[in-house]
Amino acid sequence: MTPSSSHKPSKSQRSAQAREQARLLREAQERQERRKGLLIRWGVVAAVVAILVVVGLIVTNTIRGQVPDAGPAPSGGNEYGGIVLSSSTEMESFETGDVDLATLPSDPRPAGELPPGIAASGDGEPVQVVSYVDVNCVFCAEFESTHAEQIRTWLDAGEITMEHRNVAYLDRNSSTDYSSRGANALACVAEESPEAYFDFSTGLFANYENGELDDAGLASLASTVGAADISTCLSEGTFRPWVNFTTEAAELDGITGTPTIYVDGEAVPEAIDNFAEFTQEKIDAKG
Repeated sequence: MTPSSSHKPSKSQRSAQAREQARLLREAQERQERRKGLLIRWGVVAAVVAILVVVGLIVTNTIRGQVPDAGPAPSGGNEYGGIVLSSSTEMESFETGDVDLATLPSDPRPAGELPPGIAASGDGEPVQVVSYVDVNCVFCAEFESTHAEQIRTWLDAGEITMEHRNVAYLDRNSSTDYSSRGANALACVAEESPEAYFDFSTGLFANYENGELDDAGLASLASTVGAADISTCLSEGTFRPWVNFTTEAAELDGITGTPTIYVDGEAVPEAIDNFAEFTQEKIDAKG
């Protein structure tokens, strides 16, 4: 046997090599097909997600556009868009009827003028506290967590009235209109269970750090504090026109941020820090 012939592969070896090459080629083709399949599947997923986002935006904008300009005020709601508490379980009564965006002035209130309905209380009357708040506002949540129990004490002692003008400034930051839905929920509780309104409001702001609640979550929270079922009121958006009215009125009145707090006709500077002392001074001044 010559040296060259000793290195020549046998027929069986050549067959084995051919089979191995075929196997490697087949596996490479299979890997390529799997990659193509994955790319196609991920492309489909991305397309579906994009479609869902677009649909969600369309639905949200449609819902926003369907809120009528006029609608009912809740029990305890006044002509200025406020809900007025005389104690932590009682509301003042108003016959406001319907509110309508068309009745609001076309021009903003002159700078320096107080919003309507805000004034110093008379002799022998409780100190008037008016707060512009948004349920999706972190500083409002901080204000509430800091002062809610002191406000409850003052209310139940008859030393103040507390008016909430619940605005929806921060819907622009929410894909679910949480500011409007939360304000609507507050109005629903005011209508159905005024005795539970204060606790519901406090609970709603306490939930801020947990994120936005859906309608089921809002209804559940209302039930937890002893309110009646507000599910229908939420799903029908009963007081969404009221929320829009309150919000637009606040904008026209020069309310540029939340929380904005007035005590006996005076704006409280840096309200989170100064509200308690500022209000107590007003209470003490009444003797």
